[in-house]
Amino acid sequence: MTIDLIRAKALGDIPHGFLGRRGGVSTNAYASLNVGIGSDDDTAAIVENRRRATEAVLPGAKLVGLYQVHSADVVTVIEPFDDAIRPHADALVTDRPGLALGILTADCAPVLIADREAGVVAAAHAGWKGALGGVTDSTILAMEAIGAHRDRIVAAVGPCIARASYEVDDGFIRRFCEADPENERFFADGRAVENRGDHYQFDLEAYVVSRLAVAGIGRIEALGLDTYTDDDRFFSYRRATHRGEPSYGRQISIIGL
Repeated sequence: MTIDLIRAKALGDIPHGFLGRRGGVSTNAYASLNVGIGSDDDTAAIVENRRRATEAVLPGAKLVGLYQVHSADVVTVIEPFDDAIRPHADALVTDRPGLALGILTADCAPVLIADREAGVVAAAHAGWKGALGGVTDSTILAMEAIGAHRDRIVAAVGPCIARASYEVDDGFIRRFCEADPENERFFADGRAVENRGDHYQFDLEAYVVSRLAVAGIGRIEALGLDTYTDDDRFFSYRRATHRGEPSYGRQISIIGL
């Protein structure tokens, strides 16, 4: 099975790809392109999967990743660093050729961003907490610090959990509405759960797109792919949890120069 490499028209010929779970060597629950260092998968399989993913997007590049913590913190990468010393952060930016910036997800939104003219690219991990905390805003500022211009930046939001699959509770929606009352528009009424109050459906993708637009990004592409419902194509933390599965894999999104 070949690697499932999903590209965004907005990013044009910039080397990039949102990868699914196909085309790797892992087995069972991790089948097959699991790249999650933190999973219980076989280490050799993870290493091979990460190699394959990198070669599919930017042959010969050095893959650079993070220890993701659902923050708004960004790392500007000027040289490769080893997986053993991954910084705790949730976005990477660079202007150096030969570096493949990689973000892992399993329902959270991967965001790939670029200013082609300036030669600056970025990859951000936007779960609800990081998105609300402003990870995309921090990423854009970090790009500008090394030469990008906001009016030239383009962005793509990759496969993530869709609103129809993302049920949340009262406390969740309160966090967003306390930050900005207009955030209520990203929630639809969900099913009422006995003894748990009303639930809602959260549109993570639309929220991330909105944050990018408010930040002044003029061209944003949302791929509209639901990780939760497409078992054959994507890993999903929430799906694995609902099924009572002991673990789950992670997919990767990569961009480079």
